[in-house]
Amino acid sequence: MTDHHPEPDAEHDYGPSKSQLKREMHALQDLGKRMLALSKSQLDTLPISDRLKRALEESARIKQHEARRRHLQYIGKIIRSEDDIDALTTAIDAFNVGSEEHTRRLHIAEHWRERLLNEGNAAVNAFLQHCPEADVQHLRNLARNARRDLQKPQATGHSRKLFRYLRECLDDARQGQG
Repeated sequence: MTDHHPEPDAEHDYGPSKSQLKREMHALQDLGKRMLALSKSQLDTLPISDRLKRALEESARIKQHEARRRHLQYIGKIIRSEDDIDALTTAIDAFNVGSEEHTRRLHIAEHWRERLLNEGNAAVNAFLQHCPEADVQHLRNLARNARRDLQKPQATGHSRKLFRYLRECLDDARQGQG
């Protein structure tokens, strides 16, 4: 009796195993679940196709357990055809407080806020090199108010406003690159 299984050799690449394909499929479905938990405004910022956006919106009206499970499989299939799954994962991670990406973005914004408070206009110009779409007057005004706030015995929140604006600018600049 002959063995019908080909001998493994260096010439044939049989690709990923069935188990590996299944793990990858489940990972994409998990990514889809994470996307379903995002708000509409967060979804609008993600680099996704219209087809995936429609599938995510449609899932809101599906109530039956088995139908939701099948629809999640469909979402995973669509995600597989997206252009840059790694960029999509990074963008979703940025929304999750406590994730490395979220923490990294907070640190960058904090770094810029400290520079703007300590260095003044030189830091404003440097930030504009990094984020050219930022509103120069608004940024200078926020930085000036935050510096004044540091001199007062009780802060009025200008430093927090500056931080939020920096986060928005940095996120917008990152969106433009991705």
